[in-house]
Amino acid sequence: MLPRVEPTILVFETPEQVALAAAERFVEHAQKSINDHKIFSVALSGGNTPRRMYELLAQEAFKARVDWSVVHTFFGDERMVPLDHPESNYRMAREALLSHVPIPQDNVHPINGVGDADTNASVYEKELRNFFAESEWPRFDLVLLGLGKDGHTASLFPGTDALSERRAWVVANWIESFRTYRITLTAPAINAGANVDFLVTGADKAQALAAVLEGPSDPEHLPAQLIKPESGSATWLIDAQAASKLSSTTVQQFT
Repeated sequence: MLPRVEPTILVFETPEQVALAAAERFVEHAQKSINDHKIFSVALSGGNTPRRMYELLAQEAFKARVDWSVVHTFFGDERMVPLDHPESNYRMAREALLSHVPIPQDNVHPINGVGDADTNASVYEKELRNFFAESEWPRFDLVLLGLGKDGHTASLFPGTDALSERRAWVVANWIESFRTYRITLTAPAINAGANVDFLVTGADKAQALAAVLEGPSDPEHLPAQLIKPESGSATWLIDAQAASKLSSTTVQQFT
């Protein structure tokens, strides 16, 4: 059985406050990483929750505080769609953030969602291995994640093969409920990150959040429980509605 993770849990009244706090943390992580090792590598999350955070980062008050010339953006997962498709995680990040900040195009690393999923996963892993200089695992400065109502995170869905992956950094994961592949970072690749920030908002996430954070260990059905950074931090930024089923002893800080 996996050991229980002890994350930092920050609860905010509204989704807007979650987005503001997440944007501030992004800037702080970027500044620290650039000061420490001259670069900032971040794995972006898709979905609706981070969109507002990206929009805030694109505003002058935030973007002026980041040296975007040394920021490298990757993606935690991607759907098997073209980059300009409405469901593309890359498209959402580009429209909300990347097209509004002075980041070099070569520093943006999307996942190819067209063609053979296994080949695309292998190509993306090779790109990551080149970037991280053939390290054993990728050391992202920040990994952004969300949480699904079924307990999934990135494209690590309940009952899927990717949950048992222990060697690959990136895999093509067949999602039976959607009858499609998604390309995703594996749990060990995420857990190698220096900082992992979950963003979770809305009452429809409350039950899954309580199960992940306070329920028994069951990562086969609650894949987000797999995320336990080995030598980094795990922080959950959640709104009051998402936190409504948590016990008060779980929450370490209320803002």
